[in-house]
Amino acid sequence: MQSKKDIGYDLVTLTDWMTARWIRLGYTAKFSDGGIPNKVNLQQSLQNPSFDPGRTQSLPWQGIMAGIGWNTEKIPGGVKSVAQLFSPKNKGKVVVLSEMRDTVGLILLHLGIDPSKDFTEDQFMKGIEFPDKQVKDGIVIGVRGNEYTQDLRDGNVWAVVGWSGDMFQLSNENAGKFDFAIPESGGTISGDNFLIPSTTTPEGKKNAETLINYYYDPVVAAEVAAYVNYVTPVQGAQAEMEKIDPTLAKSEYIFPTAKTSSRLKIFRPLTAAEETEFQTASKAASSFS
Repeated sequence: MQSKKDIGYDLVTLTDWMTARWIRLGYTAKFSDGGIPNKVNLQQSLQNPSFDPGRTQSLPWQGIMAGIGWNTEKIPGGVKSVAQLFSPKNKGKVVVLSEMRDTVGLILLHLGIDPSKDFTEDQFMKGIEFPDKQVKDGIVIGVRGNEYTQDLRDGNVWAVVGWSGDMFQLSNENAGKFDFAIPESGGTISGDNFLIPSTTTPEGKKNAETLINYYYDPVVAAEVAAYVNYVTPVQGAQAEMEKIDPTLAKSEYIFPTAKTSSRLKIFRPLTAAEETEFQTASKAASSFS
């Protein structure tokens, strides 16, 4: 992108923090006026993220909540808080996400620190030190990417910091053996976003906007949500889902209620200096090494 040469793609989908970086570095093209008329269907809560106020260069594709997942056979009463997750009763049976923003985000909320606000370096370090202690105490046995779902299937772990879409699929595939909840102190929500690279040709940009507009039709958005089971950003999709699958239309995995949404935070964009400093600190900790 720095060379200004065509990267070979007219549309890319990047998670929130990488979206913020691309916009900051000027790697994205602004949407054409009227090029995506279905943009009006974007959920109000997603219309003005700090990294792209007014959504002039990005639109959410699908969203995902980070919270706590568990094996209902091993922990019948469930896990409703971060303190319960790291209980000595679960020693050696917990893993956390390698995605720093989600694991640390949950920890910060547990410590009373809002990750969507301008937290300090000292506050962030507390969010690193907390799970690091759980690793050293033997409660957390590992840090995982998406492979944490296999640990749950195999019975190697009982509880995780995990993602809503994964846990929804695990529950469906295993007759309710697994469950998921947003901790009492709150969880995080992030999304993958449609972006048009700044190197895209005018024709490519038009085609990309046409495709984005297609996915922002509530009928299409409902069909996608029924298949992928992630949080849909499109208003009107829930009503359309009623026609496809009334049960899914009531699922908070896909359509979080206002109460649930009020407990979800978007991890704030980091400056270039913070990205370097915080990633270095995360990797230095045993919990993220």
